[in-house]
Amino acid sequence: MDTKILDGTQAAAVNEAAELLKMGQLVAFPTETVYGLGAYALNKEAVRGIYQAKGRPSDNPLIVHICQKEQLTDLISELPPLAETLMEKFWPGPLTLIFPKGEQVPAEITGGLDTVAVRMPNHPVALALLEACALPIAAPSANRSGKPSPTLAAHVLHDLNGRIAAVVDGGAAEVGLESTVLDITQTVPVILRPGGITKEQLEEVVGQVELATPHGDKKETPRAPGMKYTHYAPEAPVIICQAQDLEKELQEKINSFTGKLGLMLSNETLAKLKIPKTATVVDLGSQNNLANIAANLFAALRTLDEAEVEIIYTEAFPHTQIGSAVMNRLSKAAGVEEKEVIK
Repeated sequence: MDTKILDGTQAAAVNEAAELLKMGQLVAFPTETVYGLGAYALNKEAVRGIYQAKGRPSDNPLIVHICQKEQLTDLISELPPLAETLMEKFWPGPLTLIFPKGEQVPAEITGGLDTVAVRMPNHPVALALLEACALPIAAPSANRSGKPSPTLAAHVLHDLNGRIAAVVDGGAAEVGLESTVLDITQTVPVILRPGGITKEQLEEVVGQVELATPHGDKKETPRAPGMKYTHYAPEAPVIICQAQDLEKELQEKINSFTGKLGLMLSNETLAKLKIPKTATVVDLGSQNNLANIAANLFAALRTLDEAEVEIIYTEAFPHTQIGSAVMNRLSKAAGVEEKEVIK
């Protein structure tokens, strides 16, 4: 199969992508968070194709994308009390809501759970595609399972070229991290995955919001994407430095490492280090702009992968606002418990 590259700025290309989705094909498309790998959510065979193309475990739930709230009718069995308030405030946007699932939703979407995850993306190309096909579209990140999520069409092609029908190129993803997943079937809403909408933003609207505990049972189906399996990992090991004297620790590590070194740091930290010319360096941005660091994170991991570095040193960031999502992804990339690296 040849994967077609379609220009998301062209209506004809978007319509072509919509027709492919209607036919049960897989199409990657841009959202404000990352690129998603789409299939018609109520077509079991199409959804199974997502798992096959990604190499994704079959008990890892998928998020369904819609462009109109009316589409919820076919997806959910009831509307929790807080849903309207949250949708009014944050949709379209990087917030996924967990609802009681409707009868039409196949188990392939939910991992066998009695809930379904739904969001409305805030990206003109994504919304145009969803409107053109007029279908609910299941769409996890458009990467090989476990690898850094794609924020460019080129990232999608690197992982999935020949495995999917098409990728719609809509430029760089703005947020750069996946959506926040919020379970509103509980008495107190629970963040299952931090993302583009922060805990602080949610609490301003609905009051108390809790954070889910880490998923520890390897046999249990995770309640949301990203809770159970290794994610976002480049080929080289990722080491998160978070000592009080960060620059001293990093400089010692840099001086003692003799292989192909990768650095993924804030510009403030980089300015204080003596870095060998042989190192591959990615400036994540300023410590004072965590949103920019979030937007650059996955592309940085992929850049260091392409450079075939042997180790990656990065730093811990404040565990507030979108920094919570940054640390969640960095911890998973490093294969450590998030609580071990909270700064």
